[in-house]
Amino acid sequence: MTTAHGPLLLDCEDVAWFRDQPEAARGAAAALGRRIGLGEHRTAELVLAVAELTTNVTKHSTDASILLRVLRNHAVAGVEVLVVDTGPGMADVPAALRDGVSSIGTLGIGLGAVKRLADRFDIHSVPGVGTVQLARFWPRPLPASVAGEAVVGGITRPISGEDVCGDAWAARTDTGEEAAPAPTAETGSSARPSRVAVDWSVLTASGTRHQATRRGAAEPQHSPRAAGGRSELVRGAAAGPGQGVLVMSCDGLGHGPMAARASQAALQAFRTGSGRTPEQIMEEVHRALRGTRGAAVAVARLEAGGRLLFCGIGNIAAVVVTADSRANLLSHPGIVGSQMRQLRTYEHQVPAGGTLIMHSDGLSERWRPADLATLLHHPPAIIAAGLLRQAGTRRDDASVVIAKAAW
Repeated sequence: MTTAHGPLLLDCEDVAWFRDQPEAARGAAAALGRRIGLGEHRTAELVLAVAELTTNVTKHSTDASILLRVLRNHAVAGVEVLVVDTGPGMADVPAALRDGVSSIGTLGIGLGAVKRLADRFDIHSVPGVGTVQLARFWPRPLPASVAGEAVVGGITRPISGEDVCGDAWAARTDTGEEAAPAPTAETGSSARPSRVAVDWSVLTASGTRHQATRRGAAEPQHSPRAAGGRSELVRGAAAGPGQGVLVMSCDGLGHGPMAARASQAALQAFRTGSGRTPEQIMEEVHRALRGTRGAAVAVARLEAGGRLLFCGIGNIAAVVVTADSRANLLSHPGIVGSQMRQLRTYEHQVPAGGTLIMHSDGLSERWRPADLATLLHHPPAIIAAGLLRQAGTRRDDASVVIAKAAW
């Protein structure tokens, strides 16, 4: 969706994952609603919806996980609930949303009531595969600045046994203002002055649970496939006219608090930097990560008309998909913040209906466009959660970020 200020983007803080903990999820939802100022009545509606969703998955699904997190833009904060499970799925989603069709033993309000309570509700379900549900709660009345659906969304999950994660993602809109050329990695010159960023985790008094990765440097991705359009190496790539959407995926080396520290430094540099192209942003992130253990990083710039610029260092998979095609984008070996050779930018034309996917090596690359065919018309967060369920591993931190060319 495009607003008066450009494509709708939302900052995201992963707050907590819950498995087989319905009471804890409800308590966390209540605390989170109060913490961000959602209001007493709206917080009660949030808790009621979480209670219904958690009771449903506890009784009727396997390997269910619930994610609660804060979404923000410049003006307002809300709470998003994502529920991901495997099997049995729903054969008739519209029927499940009708009033009076509540699972036996639940609170009885039904998914239809959850849909009415939420400002945004979406569900994707495949029998025998599982279900992904999204419910989003903003203060009432609904602020105009968050009406509609964000064009970028993602999800992060820590390795089993960790509470923090070194994988991270972020998106921002380029203002269209020219920035001074970024110094190269070899020059080592100081960073440009940057805007002041708000540390939302401090304002909400909640610990941000971003995910961290095991491997930062890796062999390059496979060459782009022509099925989804050809990528070309571009020397001195420049931003196109007008606004663009910038997306970053980061995988801090290893996992745990030190990997999370690296990814948070990368996020800060991305959000406050003045770079307009992926190479400029990569230079800013490289300087910010010096003194940390480093990370694998990929940055993409999407523009009106489907032009995509991409620059990647390390083992971040980047793919442009449609329902029947997949084109891999090329990354190069290295560790951002430590061992980063000459940067290379590739230009790609995103086909009509195409979607950009970037994910860490906490997900296998052994997935096909057909696996996502029924997901691609859903919001980015639903696609990300579905892909994480399909290809994620518990042996590493994992992250997925999705950008839909809808502007």
